[in-house]
Amino acid sequence: MKYLCNPVNINYRYQFNADPRLHGQLKICREAADPSMICFQGRYYIFASMTLGVWSSDDLVNWENHRLPKEMPLYDYAPDVRVMGDWVYFCASRREENCDRWRTRDILNGPYEKIPGSFPFWDPNLFVDDDGRVYFYWGCSNITPIWGVELNPETMLPKGEKTVLIEGHPFEIGYERVGEDNSQFPASEAEIDAAYAAFHKRQGISEDQVPEQLKPLIRGMFSRRPYIEGPWMDKHDGKYYLQYAAPGTQYNTYADGVYVSGSPLGPFTLAENNPYSYKPGGFLPGAGHGSTLQDRQGNWWHTATMRISVNHDFERRVGIWPAGFDAEGELYCNQRYGDWPLSVSGLKQDPWRNPEWMLLSAGKQAAASSFAEGYEPEKAIEENAQSWWRAASSSREEWLQVDLGKAFVVHAMQINFADDSIDIPCPGSIIGSSQARYIEERDLLTQWKLEGSTDGVNWFVIEDKSDAQTDLSHDLILREEGIAARYLRLSNMAVPYGQPPCVSGLRVFGLGDGDLPAVPVFTVERTGDLDMKVSILPQENTVGYNILFGSSSEKLYHSYMVFRPGDQRVGALIKDRNYFVRVDAFNENGITEGTCIKQ
Repeated sequence: MKYLCNPVNINYRYQFNADPRLHGQLKICREAADPSMICFQGRYYIFASMTLGVWSSDDLVNWENHRLPKEMPLYDYAPDVRVMGDWVYFCASRREENCDRWRTRDILNGPYEKIPGSFPFWDPNLFVDDDGRVYFYWGCSNITPIWGVELNPETMLPKGEKTVLIEGHPFEIGYERVGEDNSQFPASEAEIDAAYAAFHKRQGISEDQVPEQLKPLIRGMFSRRPYIEGPWMDKHDGKYYLQYAAPGTQYNTYADGVYVSGSPLGPFTLAENNPYSYKPGGFLPGAGHGSTLQDRQGNWWHTATMRISVNHDFERRVGIWPAGFDAEGELYCNQRYGDWPLSVSGLKQDPWRNPEWMLLSAGKQAAASSFAEGYEPEKAIEENAQSWWRAASSSREEWLQVDLGKAFVVHAMQINFADDSIDIPCPGSIIGSSQARYIEERDLLTQWKLEGSTDGVNWFVIEDKSDAQTDLSHDLILREEGIAARYLRLSNMAVPYGQPPCVSGLRVFGLGDGDLPAVPVFTVERTGDLDMKVSILPQENTVGYNILFGSSSEKLYHSYMVFRPGDQRVGALIKDRNYFVRVDAFNENGITEGTCIKQ
C-alpha cells in the first residue's frame, strides 16, 4: 500500500518577495499554490505557481520536480494546463499584458511551442468539451467576476464576447466572507477610506507617493470583499461544474465552491453542496484554488492550496484529497482527516474511508536541546503549522524529542520544517513588478536523523537522512508493519541557508489498543443567516473532534477539526438553507461517531 499525507511531499522552492507594498523590505518563504493536475499518457502532472517546473508521478503519491524551459512564464501565477488530443496546452496569469499559450506533446522533454496571446487574464482555465469545442474561464479579483468565452481551437482566439459567470455574494454565501472563520462582512466606503488613510500614515507616505496602478489594489485590501478566483471546469453526466475559490488565500477558510449548469457558458446555479472543498481546521488548513481529476482507476481527486501565511500571505503548500460525485450529482471532497496519512491503493477506493492510523503526538510532552524564547518544543506537537519550535543555534547537536506517554505501534511520522524570519541577501535578480520576486533556482538540502525508543535510554534509528540530497520540508516516513516506540527524537538537522532548525510538526501516527472516546455531547445554535455555533462538552480520553455538517444526515460533506471542546463558530453557511450537524470524537485508538442534529 502507498500513502499520501498532506501537504504533498515535494521540494517547495523559496521565494524572495519584493512586494512594492513593502517599500523595499524582502520577505522570504517557501511557496507553491494554485495547482492544475492532469493525467497525460498514463502519468500524473501538477503545475503549481512559483515552482519553476512541473511535478510528475505514477501513483499520485511519489512526486518528482522537473524544471520547465526558462522562456515559459514561470514567474506568472496560477498556471493552467489541459490536454487537447495529443497536445498539452499551458498558460499562466499576466493581468496587464497579453498572455501567451504554450503547447507540447512531451511535458518533461518538450519542445514547447508558443502561441501568441490576444488578451490579458488572471487565473486561467481551459476546458475541452466532449464535442471538441473549447471554452476558457478566468478571473481573480474582489471587484470583477469570473468570465467565460468560447475559443477557436485552431487559433485559440475568442469566439464572441466574454460572459459573466460567477460573482461574489458575501451577504448570502457565508464561505465567501473574508477573515479567519469567515468572520467579516464587506466594509463600507467610509471604512475603506479610513483604513486607506491609516495605511498611508503607518507607512509614512502620502497618497501622491503611491503608484497609480497600486492604489486600487491597496484600497481593495481594506474592502473586505472576497476574492472570487481560480476557476476550474469539469463535466460529469452531462452537467458542467464550474469551480471557483474564495475568499482569500491567507485565510484558514480558503475554499472551493461550485456552480452547475447544463451549458458550458451557463447560466449557472449555486450547487447544493458548498463549499465542496473546505478545510478550516487541523494542522495545515485551507483547500482553495485547485483542480479536480479522475485517475486511471476511476477515482476522483481534488488538489488545492493550503495556507501557512506567516512569513508572507503567499506562504503556501499543495494538498490532494479524495473527491467524487454522489447519486444526485453533487460534487464533494473528503477532508475530514485531510492532513493525516491516507492509503492510495491504485484500485477503485471508497472516497469516505477513514484513516487507518490515528494521530498519536498531539498535545504530548516534548523536549529539546535548546529553544529560542517563544519557540518552545511544545510548539512542534500542538497541530498548528503557524507555530514552531526553533533551536537556539544551527548546530548539528540540536535535537527535538516527543514522548507519546506510553509505547504505541507507530506506522507513520511526518516531519514538518518551518521558516522563521530569514534575513539573507537575495541570491539572484528580482523579476517582475506587481509580483516582483526571485525564485531560488538552486537545489537545496534538508537533512536529519530520526530515532525511536521504548524507554528513553536505548535508541534505534528509524530513518537517517543526515546526508540526504533532497529538500523535503514535509517529509513522510512510513513503517507499514509498525514499530514499537514511546519516544521519537529528531537530531543531526541541517536546513537551507544555515538557519537554526524550526519544526512546526513532529507528527506521529499509529494505533493504540485502548478504549475509544465516549459519544460526544454537543449543541448547535444558528446564530445568523450565515453562522452557527457548535458547543462541545469536555470529555476524557479524547484527543480532538470533527464537526461534520451538510444538507442531510447522509451528506455531511463539510468538516472542521478542532482539538479543544467548547464553542466553535462555523461561518461557511448559505442563507436560507438548513443543515445537519454531527460531532465525532477521536483519540489514539480510533473514532467515535456522534449523533446527527438538524439545526
